[in-house]
Amino acid sequence: MDTLIRHDLSIAIPEGLAALLEKEIIFGELAPMARLTEEEVAARYGVSRSPVREALRLLERDGLVLRAARRGIWVAPLSLKDFDEVYTCRIELEGIAAEQAAMSADAEHKREFAGLLEELRSAHMRGDAREFFLVDVRGSALTYDLSGNRTLKRLLASLDKQALRYRFIGYTHNPQIVDITMKHTAEIYEAIVSGQAAHAKSLTEHIIHYIWQFMRGAIAESFGKE
Repeated sequence: MDTLIRHDLSIAIPEGLAALLEKEIIFGELAPMARLTEEEVAARYGVSRSPVREALRLLERDGLVLRAARRGIWVAPLSLKDFDEVYTCRIELEGIAAEQAAMSADAEHKREFAGLLEELRSAHMRGDAREFFLVDVRGSALTYDLSGNRTLKRLLASLDKQALRYRFIGYTHNPQIVDITMKHTAEIYEAIVSGQAAHAKSLTEHIIHYIWQFMRGAIAESFGKE
């Protein structure tokens, strides 16, 4: 998730270039099914083809681009089927992360939720869905860190690259989702900070399931079922 704000990395480094391309994919600046070539990416960023080749391999590993022999490389499509698969997994994993974060004794890092909540409220009041999304992503990252579960963090890091595309679409295309998220995120933060593990898990699972069902029709209409 912090790849969304890693602008200081040199784009000559494959990981830095992958982070920039990842941001473009998540924000829809590179559309689903857009073709990518090493030559075009290298020319656009003024780098050699070597870091481009490795960056595209990293994006392929995370499910953000697809590659096929003699067909090239393209941005992974969005679809209802993919959305359902991602959110079915998210419900369980995010619930566990919230539960284990609530169980953490790290009071210092838990205090960071108060600042994040104020930033969320400010973005919400301004109607700034993009900023709301970015702050919400930071809240998720803090939750994962507090869980202290390296295996869980590894699973979520991979899944979230795909999930973030849908989350951004939801926040920027439907203000009601931002309203719903604002209310429930405040409750989840409170449960984590106060150590209510079961409640944090239940709240997290509930909001993700609700948004999943709420968005399904729009995702199918915009991107198809398959």
